[in-house]
Amino acid sequence: MTEHKDPVCEMMVEEGTEAGTHTYKGEKYYFCSQSCVERFIQDPEKFLAPHPAPAEMPVHADRKPSNRIKTIVLPIEGMSCASCVAKIEKSLSKLEGVSLANVNFGSEKAVVKYDPGLLDMDDFKLAVSSAGAYNIIDDAGNPDKEVQMRLAAFRTLRLKFIFSTIIAVITMLLGMKDMIPLLQSIPASYNSIINYTMFILTTPVLFWAGEQFFRGAYAEAKHFSTNMDTLIALGTSVAYIYSTAVTFFPVHASAHVYFDTTAWIIALILLGRLLEAYSKGKTTDAIRSLMALKPQTARLIKDGIETEVPVEKVAPGNMLRIKPGDKIPVDGVIAEGSSTIDESMLTGESIPVEKGTDSEVFAGTINASGSFIVKAAKVGTDTALSQIIRLVTEAQGSKAPVERLADKVASYFVPAVIGISIITAVVWYIVTPGHSVSFALTNLVSVLIIACPCALGLATPTAVMVGVGKGAKHGILIKGGESLEKAYGITRVIFDKTGTLTQGKPVVTDVIPVDTDLTTLLSYTVSVESLSEHPLAQAVVKYGNEHNARIKHVDGFKSLAGVGVSGMVDGNTVSAGKPVDGTGKDLSMQGKTVLVVTINGKVSGIIGMQDIPKRDAQQAISGLKLAGIKIAMITGDNRDTASAIAARLGIDDFQAGVLPGGKAEAVKYYQQRGDKTAMVGDGINDAPALTTADLGIAIGSGTDIAIEASDITIISGELTSVGKAIKLAQATMKTIRQNLFWAFFYNIIAIPVAAGVLYPFFHILLNPVIAAFAMAFSSVSVISNSLRLKGTRV
Repeated sequence: MTEHKDPVCEMMVEEGTEAGTHTYKGEKYYFCSQSCVERFIQDPEKFLAPHPAPAEMPVHADRKPSNRIKTIVLPIEGMSCASCVAKIEKSLSKLEGVSLANVNFGSEKAVVKYDPGLLDMDDFKLAVSSAGAYNIIDDAGNPDKEVQMRLAAFRTLRLKFIFSTIIAVITMLLGMKDMIPLLQSIPASYNSIINYTMFILTTPVLFWAGEQFFRGAYAEAKHFSTNMDTLIALGTSVAYIYSTAVTFFPVHASAHVYFDTTAWIIALILLGRLLEAYSKGKTTDAIRSLMALKPQTARLIKDGIETEVPVEKVAPGNMLRIKPGDKIPVDGVIAEGSSTIDESMLTGESIPVEKGTDSEVFAGTINASGSFIVKAAKVGTDTALSQIIRLVTEAQGSKAPVERLADKVASYFVPAVIGISIITAVVWYIVTPGHSVSFALTNLVSVLIIACPCALGLATPTAVMVGVGKGAKHGILIKGGESLEKAYGITRVIFDKTGTLTQGKPVVTDVIPVDTDLTTLLSYTVSVESLSEHPLAQAVVKYGNEHNARIKHVDGFKSLAGVGVSGMVDGNTVSAGKPVDGTGKDLSMQGKTVLVVTINGKVSGIIGMQDIPKRDAQQAISGLKLAGIKIAMITGDNRDTASAIAARLGIDDFQAGVLPGGKAEAVKYYQQRGDKTAMVGDGINDAPALTTADLGIAIGSGTDIAIEASDITIISGELTSVGKAIKLAQATMKTIRQNLFWAFFYNIIAIPVAAGVLYPFFHILLNPVIAAFAMAFSSVSVISNSLRLKGTRV
């Protein structure tokens, strides 16, 4: 047989087995897949130009390491089962410069971390195609193109299923003619004609509707490998070849044919693939909804003229007009005007946020009211929304540690099933009276068809995709399957205090006049403090403004570091500073900072300030306690301050006076006591503790999130989301365990039954058609169970 090299993917294609051909400049070219044909037709010269590298894998002597690591997500087509995952991962991992290659069967994507100085997209395409009948979808960065290609594939699959089902019904009726009143009148002498008719009808089902299984099996065989397509191709071929032989070379008139079995197997497996494709689409709803937030155009202001331009044309520094109802196209700062912005897509918070001059705004958020001008700061892939989409996409393509076990089992699964099917056929041929080929064949086909590594391969990634997607919709960014597994079984949550449990800035809590009235005390104090930049002074001024305090002229203002401020107001000497004689001790014992105000040297007022808890802190702590999770707090503050906050929030276990470097040691202390810990912090100062804990949770905004240090990031800053994240992780891991149990249990039970172990005892023999239905149902049931996570309340 003559072999030709596919000019696109460089795979060898045997003449007669090609997926398509194309003649260019008088030369005929052969292709392994239709996608290769289409890519060649678009730009033949690109693929016919001399290739500088060897045929097996490109070697680029002129490239040098960049000492940078870049992450890329590659949509892959052609995977049929979990065993495909290991092959593609192995091929990608062989590339020099690849530090990590994770292939997710559920999302049909590969997440690759690599050195951009050593590799480019052509290298990835060649590595993927050389692993088998797989391709990277072109325009990987264009989600619309990817959706269109998957939709086209879905429609083709649906057409093949409908055709196969119609033929399967017709061949079944012809095969059962003796049991159907309308067909009973057909004489037995017509049996050979009926068999010929069934042969003609079934042939296009096998070789057109089922061609993808044969193409996949052949591609695997060329690499001395197997996958799910191998089992289907073998099972249907055996039934078809046996029936064809009986039809054209009949041994006796009553010989049974299995054309209807072949047609039904193809139809039911296509139904399974159809439902699988539909369900996989549902698991990525979160990504599509995030992508739908991206505006397509922007109103660019240049030389006073507003022009609507594609958002890709916007550059940092450009001025853009935002009108009511508009989606903001970029991250930026309001240069002119004010409005209320719906940031629910970013934070999960449904209440619109007031924005004015110099306020930050983010791409994808919605301008609820008002018109303003924004100065672009971050555009394109640098926006917070794009970063979130990238992180969620990478997370959905990641693997949980438990998934690697399923992948390993799947890699050995298909060869084992082929061996079991052959042994089954041989044993039944030997033990049955008259050495029944038909009996042995039925069991062989049933074993090949019922085996399902697909359920194993889908058990974890589908649950991870739904869990990560649901988290994203609630403002919870989960790094991936490993982070979900870490969050499962957390026994203690450790909170940083300042900026995490509290607002991170002082707030006036008490104003106590002494020998003066409140109005005078506030007016004099705010007047002198308004000239200071100290955070305590700013807290006093903010309080005064909220209570309409009158700010007066100050003469002779002085500020002494560590002491306080003073000045002349209305001819009176006013000073505000820390107590020196125990004044305000009651407030100090409550963990508050005390400011003593004197007028003309006499104590005239006491002001208490405190970094107060966030509004949802107590609710978050209570929720975690109700879930049976222990709480601890770590802070660098003194014990009195820490004790006051802990008592207010209902925290019994806390450590005070802990420096940032000592927080990691504090986490280890709880781990040594047997706790599985989650550390919650701002993700910057707490980075060492976040990485030390079993699970790191960063509290931050969409533009200030410590992704590298944490496993989970709460974009909204809502503390109640900590409990939501842990609850979601528990629900996801529970679903994964259910899926894996079902997948393993199904195969442990189904394969022996298909092999006929029940026949000697109960005379139960599994029909290959029922086996095909069971196989399809197993995959769909696993995906359906994962989709139930969408309804989980968090």
